[in-house]
Parts: sequence; structure tokens; C-alpha cells
Amino acid sequence: MANPLTPDVLVDPVELTRTLVDIESVSRDEKVIADCVEDAMRKTPHLSTERQGNTVMARTQLGREQRIVLAGHLDTVPLNDNFPSTVVDDLIYGCGTADMKSGVALALHLAATLPDPRYDITYLFYESEEIDSQFNGLHLAGQDRPDWLRADFAVLLEPTYGVVEAGCQGTMTATVRTHGRRAHTARAWRGVNAIHAAGEVLRRLEDYQPRRVTIDGCNYREGLSAVRISGGVAGNVVPDECEIDVNLRFAPDRSEEQALAHLREVFKGFDLEVTDSAPGALPGLDAPAARDFLLAVGEEPAAKLGWTDVARFAALGIPALNYGPGDPRLAHAQDEHVEIGKIRDGAATLHRWLAADE
Repeated sequence: MANPLTPDVLVDPVELTRTLVDIESVSRDEKVIADCVEDAMRKTPHLSTERQGNTVMARTQLGREQRIVLAGHLDTVPLNDNFPSTVVDDLIYGCGTADMKSGVALALHLAATLPDPRYDITYLFYESEEIDSQFNGLHLAGQDRPDWLRADFAVLLEPTYGVVEAGCQGTMTATVRTHGRRAHTARAWRGVNAIHAAGEVLRRLEDYQPRRVTIDGCNYREGLSAVRISGGVAGNVVPDECEIDVNLRFAPDRSEEQALAHLREVFKGFDLEVTDSAPGALPGLDAPAARDFLLAVGEEPAAKLGWTDVARFAALGIPALNYGPGDPRLAHAQDEHVEIGKIRDGAATLHRWLAADE
């Protein structure tokens, strides 16, 4: 198959977005799109290009004082009768348009058309962000190719609808267990019903008041939710165990240890087991490159309410922000789409920030 990422396509971020959307790349099936990206980057003479799995890294080596990373994932969630792309007026519809092939298009466009940026730039196009962390291309690069991630500042081109979303929330999922004693339901008084005991857990969740905290002018709101409940043995047995899975989204001023201590306080008296956890990322707005970027955007940043891979950079001590043309509210939706104007505005903003002074 001829590579559809031709020079003519790479110079137009709108056409590039649609071309990327029309390359199917559901998680764990990114080889074709990675092949196309790798080929396009290797044909770009001012870049040095390497590949690991279905993650492609391309970078300038101009000896600048600072290096920044532009990163975007190549994979999408499964198709949902929204492939290939379609265009209606100012909207491009299709799987991955918002999350995040329009963001990837901005990075590819700049990689191909900006040979002399004011910073050295590392472009990371990575695999398997939408599934378990063990497959995530940034995670794997951090383990095997840590030099790929080294930088003074990073921008993750996740959908933000054209505003800067700073840092991200941490996330922690835990199982709260209640215990009882089995008995025949005809003689229920001889047992202790663990499902009934779960009522207290649900009452605490219903009464929970989420904390709000402002960090560097960005307002984070925490949240604690029940996301699954299970229990019961049979239709004639008083259950002796019930499990309630809860998810805490915590502001990045809390560590994972502090988040766990908070959960233990909320559910004091109950067994609690953490099943999944990831730290948040502080806004990182004080980095010189971040200040210059905010000037180019021209709008006040907002808090990122959710978890993104900026946390991976933050864990390495690299300030990172989210910025992309897609609308995060449309991510993973069947009618997922992106505004053409947002793509053009994003490309112009990044060019203003990155182009060397005349």
C-alpha cells in the first residue's frame, strides 16, 4: 500500500487529520499507521527517526538550549459505525477525530514543515494509550528508551477544545468489602446479610462532599463514586460478602499515599483493597517554555479533570500540559467529530510558539 501521508497531505493539517482517521488503528492494531508515520518521518531530512514496536520517535538535533516533547497516541477505541471519516460543513466525523488524531495531525504537520524551531523538538507517536497501561507506548519507552522522553517541557496533544488544560487528576480504584454470615433465607435471622451492610458504604458515598482545590490558578474538583457492586450466593442464601468498587479522582496536590489514607478515612471500619492507582500531575506552568506557550495560546489555562499521560512526564520531573483541537466531551462517542477551525487554529498557535524568531 502506498503511504497516504504524502508531502501534499502533511502540509495541510485538516487533510492530514482526515487521512489519519481513515487509517484504522484500534488499540493493538497500530502497525499500519505506525508504518505510515515512520516512513513519513524518515523521509523528513531534518529529523532523526527511531521506532520501538508501534511507537515512532522523531526529533531535531539542533543543539538548542531546551528540548520540548510533542506527544500523541496513534490508537483509537473500537470502531462504532463511524469509519471511515465524513465531512459535514465545518466538521470531520469519524473514530479518533477528537481523541486524538487531530492532535497527532498537528504534531506530524509541524514535524514535516518546521525544520528550524526555536527549541529542539522530540515528536512521539505512540501505541495503545486507550487500553491497559502495560501496553502503553510511552510507558514502554520510559522503561526501554528513557532518552526519548528527556525534555524540559512536554505537550500532550489530547483533546482540550483548543485551551490549555494543566496537569491532571490522579485516579485510584479500590474494593470495599462487607462481611456477614450465611444462612437459609427462610431463617434469615440466623445469618448476617453482607449486602444489607453495604448500605452504610453507599450512605457514606451519598453524603460525600468532594474537595475543591486551586493550584496555580487552576480549579480541581475531586470526586468519589461507586462504579460496581456485587454480592450474593443464591436465591435462598443470605450472602456473607459484598464488594463495592469505588473510584477516587484526586487533585494533584495529593500523593497516592495521601489518596489512600483519604479512602481509608472515608471507609473506616470496612475492609479496603486498592486495585488500580495512578498519580496526578501538577500544572507545571512555571517552566519557561510553558509560559511562552501560554502567551501563544492567549487564554487562561484550566485544570485537567481526568487522567492523561502528562502524569508520566511529571513523574520524571518534566512539566507537561494538555492541548489539542478535539472536544474531550466527544471522545469515544459514536458521533465523535472535530471542528476544522479548531485544527487550523491549533496549528497556527503551535507554529507561533515553536517557530524561530525571524
